[in-house]
Amino acid sequence: MLPGRPTWLHRVNPSFKLLISMGAFLLVLFTHNINVLIHITWMYTALLFFGSGQPMRRLLLITLPFGLLFVSSAASMVLFGTGETTWYRYGLIHISEESFFRGLHLGFKTVDAALVGLLFALTTNPVLLFYSMMQQLRLPAKYAYSFMAAIRLMGLSVSEYRMLRAAFLVRGIKNRRGVRGFAESVKRYAIPLLAQSIRRAQRTAVAMEAKRFASAAARTYYYRVGWSVSDAVLTATMIGIWCCAWWLAAQLPHFDITDVR
Repeated sequence: MLPGRPTWLHRVNPSFKLLISMGAFLLVLFTHNINVLIHITWMYTALLFFGSGQPMRRLLLITLPFGLLFVSSAASMVLFGTGETTWYRYGLIHISEESFFRGLHLGFKTVDAALVGLLFALTTNPVLLFYSMMQQLRLPAKYAYSFMAAIRLMGLSVSEYRMLRAAFLVRGIKNRRGVRGFAESVKRYAIPLLAQSIRRAQRTAVAMEAKRFASAAARTYYYRVGWSVSDAVLTATMIGIWCCAWWLAAQLPHFDITDVR
C-alpha cells in the first residue's frame, strides 16, 4: 500500500473489503450491457480518485497503463472479430458492428476489474488484511503468518541482492555480455541468495514451530480488527453505484445495444 492520506476506505474491514471487491469483480464479469459498463467505469474512476487518498499526480501515473489495457483488450476483438454487418475488411482485418461492440465490452470489463483491484490495493494494509482474515474469516494462523513472513522475506531478498551487486561493483567484477555472461551473472547471484533464503526460511519455520503456530488453540492478537460505520458506507456506495449505473443506462444510453453476447 502506497503512503497517502487516510480516508474512510482505509477504515473498512479488510476482509469485508476483499469480499466486496470480489463481488464487484463478479458483477463486472457477468454484466453484458455496454451502457452499464461505461457508467461503472467513470464511477469507479471517481471513487478511486476521491476515495483512495493518493495524490492526483500519482494516481494519473498509476492509471496511465489502463488506456493501454483498454486498447490492447479491445483491439484484438475489434480487428479480428466476426459479425454480419461489416464496416471494414482488409486481409485478416475484419471490423464489423458486432466485433466493435464486443471489443468495447471487453475493454471496459478489463479496465473495471483493474480499477477494483487498484482501489483495494491502495486502501488496504496487508498486515491488517491477514489479521482480519484470521479474526473474521477464521484463517488458520499458520497460513496467515506464513504469508506475512513470505512478504517480509521477499523484501529482505531484494535488499540482499542490492548488497551483493554493490559488493561485486566494489571488487571490480563486471558482467560479460552475451549468453555466457548472463549465465555467469545468474549463477553468481542465485547461489548466495538461494542459500541465504533457505537458512532464513529454516530459522523462521523453527521459530514458528516453537511458538506453536500449528496449534489449533485460541490465540491472542497484537492487532484487533473489527467493524465500523465505514463498512456500511462501502456497502451503500457499491449498491448505489450499480443502481445508478443501471438507471443511467436505461435513461441515457450511449448505444442502442443492451447485450453484446
